This record gives sequence, C-alpha cells and structure tokens, in this order.
Amino acid sequence: MAEIDNEKKDKVLELLHTDCRISLEQMSTMLAMPAEEVADIIDTLEKEGVILGYGARINRDKAYGSSTVTAYIELRVMPQRTRGFDRIAERIYQFPEVKAVNLMSGSYDFGITVEAKNIREISLFVSEHLAPMESVVGTATHFVLKRYKYDGLICCKPDKDEREVISL
Repeated sequence: MAEIDNEKKDKVLELLHTDCRISLEQMSTMLAMPAEEVADIIDTLEKEGVILGYGARINRDKAYGSSTVTAYIELRVMPQRTRGFDRIAERIYQFPEVKAVNLMSGSYDFGITVEAKNIREISLFVSEHLAPMESVVGTATHFVLKRYKYDGLICCKPDKDEREVISL
C-alpha cells in the first residue's frame, strides 16, 4: 500500500471522527483534495486497521434513561509467565458486557469499562467472571452516576437559570 501523507491522514480521520456520515464530496471540498484521493485514504486506513468501525456516539442517559449502568473496574492481576497481560486481556474482552479494556500504569493493571442493565448485573459480572480468574489479585468497581462529557462531546448541559435577578 502507498504511504499516506500524515497531514492528509490526520485531517481525514478528524473529519470522520467528528461526523462519520459526511460524504466523500463534502470531505473533498473541505480538504481541497480530489474525492478519489479521500476514498483511497479511507480505504487504506480501513485495511490497515486504523479505522476500526463507524458509529454514532450516543447519549445513553437520554436514549435509555436508567435502563443501563456503566462501571469502571480497576483490576490488579499477576501477569502470566509467557504472554504477560495479553492473555488476561483477551479473556476479559470476550465478555459482551465489556466495552473497553486498557492496560494501565499506576496502582492497578487494567481499566475495564462495563455496561449492563443494572448494578446487580455488574456486581455479578465482577464476582462470577472477573474475581475468580486465577491471575486476579483485586478489583475496585466505580459506577458512573452522571455523564457530563463523553468522547469529546458535552452530554449534559446545565438547564438555563430562569430565576430573576433582584437587587436592592
């Protein structure tokens, strides 16, 4: 595959991240590039695994109300001898309720994002699937109470203050 100019790649990725529904023609105009070149860059980035997929960023509170719960789980583990953390991460990301798995620096090894219908389901997931794993040393679960900003987008703007100002 041909080498992509980094500046062009970055501009295409930023536009797609901002709005993945933008047409090739719009991107071509905005980037001052031929539509075919934009299409080739996108195709190359998809084949190289730079672009993993496309989708909407959803305000889950508005879409589902209280019917979903998100938790961030800190996981401390003893890495396995031959594959270190990779095998543990692979086991964890297979679970459908797991939305993200990240190897972390600091006081814990993995940061895991989990979504479920309620707190009980997340608690059961931790107690039945994560905690019993032979390499797990400890867990700490943090539940999301309210989301203000997600993936760079503001989800929850404060309501406009309708009170009148009274001065004496």
